[in-house]
Amino acid sequence: MPNISILVVDDHTLFRRGLIALLEQHPGLQVVGEAGDAAQALRLAPALQPDIILLDNHLPGVAGIDAVQDLRKLAPRTRVLMLTVSEDEQDLAMALRNGAQGYLLKTIDGDLLAQAIERAARGEPVVSPELMGKLVAAFQSQGAPVLAPPPPPPAEPPAAAPAVPDGAAPLSPREEEVLREIARGASNKEIARTLDIAETTVKIHVQHILRKLGLSSRVQAAVYASDRGRIE
Repeated sequence: MPNISILVVDDHTLFRRGLIALLEQHPGLQVVGEAGDAAQALRLAPALQPDIILLDNHLPGVAGIDAVQDLRKLAPRTRVLMLTVSEDEQDLAMALRNGAQGYLLKTIDGDLLAQAIERAARGEPVVSPELMGKLVAAFQSQGAPVLAPPPPPPAEPPAAAPAVPDGAAPLSPREEEVLREIARGASNKEIARTLDIAETTVKIHVQHILRKLGLSSRVQAAVYASDRGRIE
């Protein structure tokens, strides 16, 4: 049986390196890349096309659950498996709705993690047993089937950060500032504090930036700014 290739995405370097060392002890598992945030993962996923992406939720800038859909578009055959400390039932439900193959807690035993990765690679949904009650409650309250299979990805993945459309309106100086902060991984609240503006104003600027640049997500904006040297 061929090795299961894995991309590990976690912002804590010590945990990430320890996890990689743990995974490499298991025959059949091969870590092919690592990333410290969602933007870096989006740059690596299309080139690596791993079988599994182990994705933390609490990442700087863009949360893991918000990056799942973009990762699946860029690597259609890849299974995204959340590995996080968050036991929040809304995070759990949103991750699965966005197309994650499973949701595991970082307290999981190493052998059980390896087994979960193998199951996810076969297309089976996997969720930490201690979260099953929350999973059922979350999905029943929203009228959705439990562990519904993720929607199929598009046939051809789009680019992570498409070029600016011809004739697109230029960004204002304030929008450039907001874009730079997005690329640094700042949240809307952090941007508002840095620029001394209201958080609702930041949200409006983000919407304008996405529209002007022809982008569809905050993650793509971060990749766009990073690739084009918008970070000072």
